[in-house]
Amino acid sequence: MDTNGTLEHDGETEQTQKQQPAFDNVDITSPDDENENDIFESAIQQEPLSPVLEDVPTDEAGDTFIEIVVADPQKVGDGMGSYLAYKVSTKTNILKFKKRQFFTMRRFSDFLGLHDLLVSKYLRMGRIIPPAPEKNIIGTTKVRMGSQPQAEAGAGVNLEWIENRRASLERFLNRVAQHPVLCQDTDFVNFLESDQELPRAVNTAALSGAGVMRLFNKVGETVNKITYKMDENDPWFNDKISEVETIDAHMQKLHSAIKALVSHRKELATLTGGVAKSAALLSTCEEHTGLSQALSQLADVEEKVELLRSEQANSDLYILSETIKDYIGLFGAIKDVFHERVKVFQNWQHAQMQLTKKRENKAKLELQDRRDKLEFAQKEVEEWEGKVQRCQKEFDNISSEIKKEMERFELARARDFKSTIIKYLEDQMAHQQQQMRYWEAIVPVARDIA
Repeated sequence: MDTNGTLEHDGETEQTQKQQPAFDNVDITSPDDENENDIFESAIQQEPLSPVLEDVPTDEAGDTFIEIVVADPQKVGDGMGSYLAYKVSTKTNILKFKKRQFFTMRRFSDFLGLHDLLVSKYLRMGRIIPPAPEKNIIGTTKVRMGSQPQAEAGAGVNLEWIENRRASLERFLNRVAQHPVLCQDTDFVNFLESDQELPRAVNTAALSGAGVMRLFNKVGETVNKITYKMDENDPWFNDKISEVETIDAHMQKLHSAIKALVSHRKELATLTGGVAKSAALLSTCEEHTGLSQALSQLADVEEKVELLRSEQANSDLYILSETIKDYIGLFGAIKDVFHERVKVFQNWQHAQMQLTKKRENKAKLELQDRRDKLEFAQKEVEEWEGKVQRCQKEFDNISSEIKKEMERFELARARDFKSTIIKYLEDQMAHQQQQMRYWEAIVPVARDIA
């Protein structure tokens, strides 16, 4: 299977890329009489709203740009050996890439493998690595056991889960691409533009031996975070750690509240649909002509309001909730960077302790006049002096880099949330205004009841 090609010579690919996925953004621009069978068909007629989060321009890269789209999930194979492959399309003018427009096919484990590679190379330097989407064993199993053909892998009950994952993968790649260093990484470039299948990232499997070992390592890391307290000499880190912990806790509460709101709106939409059906049935048996017409109109409006409320639930989820969820993961990545600094500090302290022991040992040999061992003891002292210097330099470097990363992160976070909040407010206002128009249209019918 040819997994790569340029977009410049492929008209169909350009058409496919321009199509908006069902869940990426609730379409509130379609007329009422179109796409009747689309569960996300909008009842609102107006101009398109502000751009989505990934479309917000950034000033960091100057004239350079990179845009990544993850689309067209396709089921490859059958049974438990099957998997979903995603089309990853890229447009960029960064010179590190060989072409300006290209695409490739990648599976979920490839994304996790890329994340692991970036963490192994850059976490120790103090870089904030955007987290990869979480595994979903239940969702993956449903797709593997499903009978849908490849082109319809997203059909049926799995559509929402697949679209959630697709959008998460796209946001992950774009966040990596927005980083001035990570976007130039050789593995990242190879992931986007290589026409070869990547080596199977077996360590990403949840139930593999490596996965179990990784779980134990995470438990050990967690225990270490709790038990080891670093004597912090830089007040900036004390303040920033406290700030991160506080914001993260409140974001998690907000995310839980939004999930509850989504559930409530969906339930309200279902109840509204029940009112529409009941009013429609009552209008058919009502003998009074004016009252029958009014009930019929009421049923029609309630049905449209049901759609609006369903769209509002999607707006809560896919515009606001997903951004909050992403940043909960990013704050987790920030905590990992802070902990990495603590580990570097531990190595520095260990090196200093070993140096002290070697110096004490050398002093004892000098008192005992053990000249036969003094030369070796002196070499050990010099060796550990070098290690102490390297560890101190590494600690100073990671501390400095974390401060730069946090400054960049805060600017990007403010920009992201501004874009998301504006889009969310515009979306909610548009739905409320359309709902008012629906109710206003039925008032004259009700007043005409004789």
